[in-house]
Amino acid sequence: METTDTPAISAAGALTGSERLLDVPGVHNLRDVGGFAAADGRRVRAGALYRSGALGELTPEGAERLAELGLNTVVDLRSEPEIRRWPDLSHGLPFSSVNLPTLPPFEATSGNPDSAVDASPDASLDGEPDADGQGGAPAAPHHPLEPMYAFMADVAGPPILACVRRLLEPGALPALLHCAVGKDRTGVTVAVILSALGVDEADITDDYVLSNLGLGLLGEPVHYLDEHGVDRISRPVHPDLLALFLRRTSGRYGSMQAYLRHLGLTSEELRRLRELLTESA
Repeated sequence: METTDTPAISAAGALTGSERLLDVPGVHNLRDVGGFAAADGRRVRAGALYRSGALGELTPEGAERLAELGLNTVVDLRSEPEIRRWPDLSHGLPFSSVNLPTLPPFEATSGNPDSAVDASPDASLDGEPDADGQGGAPAAPHHPLEPMYAFMADVAGPPILACVRRLLEPGALPALLHCAVGKDRTGVTVAVILSALGVDEADITDDYVLSNLGLGLLGEPVHYLDEHGVDRISRPVHPDLLALFLRRTSGRYGSMQAYLRHLGLTSEELRRLRELLTESA
């Protein structure tokens, strides 16, 4: 993966754009999600929460760099078949690992949206605005991943809630969230957290689409073999995908905080999340 020269990891949360991508050998699409303006004049704390692709290619040199983050927790959002095929490597780093699959594995494919999209999950765009802004009959998807993002919005709430609660456990931070390449499942999970902290949707979207640069998805399609040995295409993320997910989560309940409360997060847990992940600007 080609990135710009990477500044000190401890400062990453205050940076923007491509400078936020951290150079850790064997870890793709790694960055600190800190530094964004949050609610009540606060900002997301740098050095507390990171996002990336899987650690299955982590090198010893990369582990030395990753050690600088001081990670206590790694939350793996992949399905069990993916983890069996490509387990994370730690090279002795003392973090605690937890698996919280965002999506179930589908027949002959996986919980990776790039490959699961071909399994045609039971999701539709019912209720999405039509060209006149009115809800109506299901619209034809403009992006191959639209039905999968609708599906994630409909079924991924419980695992995302479990992820938030894992971050609230004593000593869990700093933490790293990852899926296979850190763009779809990680993207929506991080978006929920940032939105709950009061980060503006434009900033959340900027962080989300940065995965295209972090994964080299700005030009020709990138092929990969899934855990079943099937050739797949890794699709770039698009702002419309995240907007669709947010409409079907926070949009249905008025705010991301209300959506999380609907899932079962208490007001005290939400207060604690803000306390842990934000600081005075």
